[in-house]
Amino acid sequence: MSFYRKLVAVLVTCAVAVPAAAQVADLRSHTELRVCADPAAVPMSSADGSGFENKLAELLAAKLELPLAYTWFPQGPGFIRKTLRAGLCDVVMGYAQGDEMVQNTNHYYTSAYGIVTRKDSPLAQVDTLTDPALQDKPIGVVAGTPPATHLARAGLAKNMRGADLVVDRRIEDPIGDMLAQVKSGDLAAAVLWGPIAGPLVKHDPDLQFVPLLKEQTNPRLFFRITMGVRAEEQDWKRQLNSLIRRNQAEIDAILREAGVPLLDDYGKALKE
Repeated sequence: MSFYRKLVAVLVTCAVAVPAAAQVADLRSHTELRVCADPAAVPMSSADGSGFENKLAELLAAKLELPLAYTWFPQGPGFIRKTLRAGLCDVVMGYAQGDEMVQNTNHYYTSAYGIVTRKDSPLAQVDTLTDPALQDKPIGVVAGTPPATHLARAGLAKNMRGADLVVDRRIEDPIGDMLAQVKSGDLAAAVLWGPIAGPLVKHDPDLQFVPLLKEQTNPRLFFRITMGVRAEEQDWKRQLNSLIRRNQAEIDAILREAGVPLLDDYGKALKE
């Protein structure tokens, strides 16, 4: 191919690529903060605005001086494709770092799985899944989550009572059902994600949540939580990163008030 033909090919490629990139960038609204969210993912997000992710979105909207708008869709298959990637909204709150479905911002908190028991239970002091006290006890866990692997490795598979990982929370409430079973004694304990279990048991006089900070083997039980944006929107990601950095104290306050267990970045200790 001659130099001229190569140059034409490059120019044609650029001419095609630039509008495509511009089209993606133009998906973001500059007149409102558009959030993709599950309408029934209590205590994280709710259509009534009571979730702690709703409160975080309100904080961001206030700092951006924009009205807040939601696109509601149940989390599960198709959530990102039908909301964020469809251009109906511009940010997903509460996305685990490293998930390839979105581009992650910097993380704004770190949390972990933990064990829920009755406060008066013989298991109330348990803080590791290898504790012999868990043997032969019925333990609730969400199928397919990291603690299920740890429980099986500890020889507790026969005692696990699994709940489905992906459900429509508008219809089913497996976490709420599991907590009710711990409270009634039908389950001795439940091993659950801290940002869900912590807020749900915060004001319960009978239940407690203890984060699992001592597990030494993979899969890890702590995760850094980010906001998710479209892959091409670098400026938007940087803007959100700046908002996270400048407002971390207010973010922490909202999470603590909700009952979310906050850890250091390495998942080894509670955040001071």
